[in-house]
Amino acid sequence: MKKIILFLTIVSGVNAQKQSPLLARFQQYITGDFDNSKQVVAEITAGKQVHPLAIHVNRLATHKVKNVPQGLNGFFIIEESYYLVEGKPIDLKPYLFLFEERVGGIIHLTTYQLNAWKKEEIRNDNNTLSFDYTQLVSSSTFKGADYTWDPKDKTFNTISPNDLGNGMKFTLTEKFTNKQLSVLEQVERDGKLITAWNTPIIYIRTK
Repeated sequence: MKKIILFLTIVSGVNAQKQSPLLARFQQYITGDFDNSKQVVAEITAGKQVHPLAIHVNRLATHKVKNVPQGLNGFFIIEESYYLVEGKPIDLKPYLFLFEERVGGIIHLTTYQLNAWKKEEIRNDNNTLSFDYTQLVSSSTFKGADYTWDPKDKTFNTISPNDLGNGMKFTLTEKFTNKQLSVLEQVERDGKLITAWNTPIIYIRTK
């Protein structure tokens, strides 16, 4: 019996480690289905649509990652992001994220390069999709983000600037609760904002 328990602990990898209340809360908040349809309807009603119709499908993906180091204090998710702008095809942007709890109550986000896969393959419902942790390469441009917990507002927050080089800068500003994600992604070139909008996309949880 002891051998069976030991074996299950080894093959479980990151899943074998008990999450802290902070990491468990973060996982609960970030996973699920979200869209900004209410925001888009309000904009259209007001006479001007500013943001695209956007959808996030976030699911735990730790079980899709093999050879995870024992004791890694975090979890993986696949984020399927869909953006629809009138007159254009749906823009699909899938991501593999690792969220780790670090010293000082920080939840650190790492994004991985997925060049070896077609975008259409990187879906949560793709049961044949798997990753090898030892071969994952973090993004060469997005250096990650650090989230902190605000107990007063009961929100997780980050403002994370990333220098992309050649005068390019990307800043992620995010704030979320269990029911809503506020996400602002801004790209600047030589100090000039080139993103089509400068206010957050407001995602409401639908599932």
